[in-house]
Amino acid sequence: MVWAGIMINGRPRLHVVANGTMTGQRYIDEVLLPHVRLFRGAVGDKFIFIDDNATCHRTLAVQDCLDSEGIQRLVMPARSLDLNPIENVRDALERQVAG
Repeated sequence: MVWAGIMINGRPRLHVVANGTMTGQRYIDEVLLPHVRLFRGAVGDKFIFIDDNATCHRTLAVQDCLDSEGIQRLVMPARSLDLNPIENVRDALERQVAG
């Protein structure tokens, strides 16, 4: 599994999730704290975090982490390609890989 981000003025490095399933705690340890916290600090108070509705993103521990870091999350409808930029990027990536 690969985690990717989208930003107005660039893009973060891809993060490869190896060896197992992405859980809420792994998401906190491997994505939120090392990556998202850094971006929030660089952008400031206007930073809004958007993720998809994957189960690991919706745990209480993840929400507690976001709250404690002062990270505002924009809640998106599940499975809404028109409103979910991450799904649009994933779709474009799949089309490029398929050739």
